[in-house]
Amino acid sequence: MKPVHFLGNSRTVLRKFPPEVKDRIGYALYEAQKGEKAANTKPLKGFHGASVLEVIEDDDGSTYRAVYTIRFSNAVYVLHTFQKKSKKGIATPKQDMALIKSRLKLAEEDWKKETTS
Repeated sequence: MKPVHFLGNSRTVLRKFPPEVKDRIGYALYEAQKGEKAANTKPLKGFHGASVLEVIEDDDGSTYRAVYTIRFSNAVYVLHTFQKKSKKGIATPKQDMALIKSRLKLAEEDWKKETTS
C-alpha cells in the first residue's frame, strides 16, 4: 500500500471536518493507497488527465473537499483540504487552485528526493 503524505496544513484542516466527512474522505484516501478510486472521487478540472483528484463530501448544508494526487507511483500526496464557502457554482475558487498547483510542485520535489535517496 502506498503511504499518504499531507502537504501544508491539509491534515490539520481535515481533522477539523465533521466526523462523518473525515471518515468518508479517509476511506477515499485508503482506496487511493490501494490504487483504486472511491465513488465520491473525480478528476479535478484544470489538470490534464486524472492524476489530480478531489473528494467531495456534503454535510449539513456545507461542502468539504480534499484534493490529492496519484501522479507518483510510490505515494499519495494530499495537496489541500478545505470547506467550500463560495455559493457561486461548483468551480474551485482561484485561490484554492493556486494553492493546489503550488503544492503539486512541492509534491513533485518531495517525490524526486524520495526516489533519488
